[in-house]
Amino acid sequence: MSEKYDVLVIGAGPAGYVAAIRAAQLGLKTACIDDFVGKDGKPALGGTCLNVGCIPSKALLDSSRQFHNLTHGFEAHGISARDAKIDVGTMVGRKDKIVKQFTGGITQLFKANKVTAIPGFATLKAGRVVSVKDSEGKTSEYAATNVIIATGSVPIELPFAKFDGKHIVDNAGALDFESVPKRLGVIGAGVIGLELGSVWKRLGAEVTILEALPDFLAAADADITKIAAREFKKQGLDIRLGTKLTKAEVGKKGIALTYSDAKGEQTLEVDKLLVAVGRRAATKGLLADDTGVKLDDRGRVEVDEHNWTGVEGLWAIGDCVRGPMLAHKGSEEGIAVAELIAGKAGHVNLDTVPWVIYTEPEIAWVGKTEAQVKEEGIPYRTGSFPFSAIGRAVAMNETAGQVKIIAHAETDRILGVHMVGPLVSELIAEAVVTMEFKGSAEDLARICHAHPTLSEAVHEAALAVDKRAIHKAN
Repeated sequence: MSEKYDVLVIGAGPAGYVAAIRAAQLGLKTACIDDFVGKDGKPALGGTCLNVGCIPSKALLDSSRQFHNLTHGFEAHGISARDAKIDVGTMVGRKDKIVKQFTGGITQLFKANKVTAIPGFATLKAGRVVSVKDSEGKTSEYAATNVIIATGSVPIELPFAKFDGKHIVDNAGALDFESVPKRLGVIGAGVIGLELGSVWKRLGAEVTILEALPDFLAAADADITKIAAREFKKQGLDIRLGTKLTKAEVGKKGIALTYSDAKGEQTLEVDKLLVAVGRRAATKGLLADDTGVKLDDRGRVEVDEHNWTGVEGLWAIGDCVRGPMLAHKGSEEGIAVAELIAGKAGHVNLDTVPWVIYTEPEIAWVGKTEAQVKEEGIPYRTGSFPFSAIGRAVAMNETAGQVKIIAHAETDRILGVHMVGPLVSELIAEAVVTMEFKGSAEDLARICHAHPTLSEAVHEAALAVDKRAIHKAN
């Protein structure tokens, strides 16, 4: 048995590495175990998010947006360019450099905070003992007073469209195409499908997205998704709803897809296929039989509102537990659990976790949708305001979208804020702060917002709740 720790974290993604750093800051002897291996074959901290998720996808989104603006958007500004080309290898190389910068940054943070990094696959055993198998097959055991499970999630694989890393890929594969595919098929019109579909569409691919659900982005507010769907259609994204993929056969000429929709069986041929139908908790092989930790029917670790498993000293956070599979949600849970272990008051409010989709226009929301408020029988009022009436948005030539605020009809407390438009990933923070402080629509309406800024759309939407928006007819 190796040395004992106060806190042993399993997983070095946004939930795990943040938990480890916070625990160390609080004076606890901490180690973090992770088995992720980077493209260079070496251990890489940061989990899915930093290596093959949030960070690299945003790097490609930015590169593809720059190219698309050069070839399609700059003419309105009087800027012209001829025969513009994209070097995919350089673009992917830039993405890899950014990834290495951030994963290396976590290594430095671990050293600065005296967190011990342990590479290998971890299995939790009884008595808060963790067995770690390294890349050479050697097994070591570590003990801890507290163990935090932060193993994250992995892509769901379809049995009839298995990942081969070349033709049929997951999110990681779609980040590393060597060239722009002529025809890209995407299964799933969720966050990953829309973002990566947008990347390759901007670079010239013909993108077809098949979504099994009849409604587009059912988790978001209907008024927002209606605008988003319209804009994506203008961009040439072919999104087919109510479609169920039944077969994917790789041949010499491409991948032959068979799917069914309201009209019956259909076929489609593509050159690359991205399967993005969701993610599942990465808990396979994690638990020995006698740990006392329970998994639910979706393979997630069961926890209470404080992320405690019910077993002394055992906690779980991030994608492998209930709640949205979002990096920032996992990070906040990591901080909260570290503080609880140290005897402090850690807490995460899952009702105010913001969601963001980094398409163009961006989509962001926090709190309840109008449909949810209706279903729960809550009296409410709404106010909305379009970016087309915002001076900054017009100057940027990015006028698509709106801000919508839902407030309680009697108390005026904000129940949800929904946005589609330019940089709403940044604007949503104001809504989160307001809701955390139990703010009302009138509170937002009375705050002075700088002019000209995109944030004025939030201000006007708050005014519109009381039918007193200044720059549109109420």
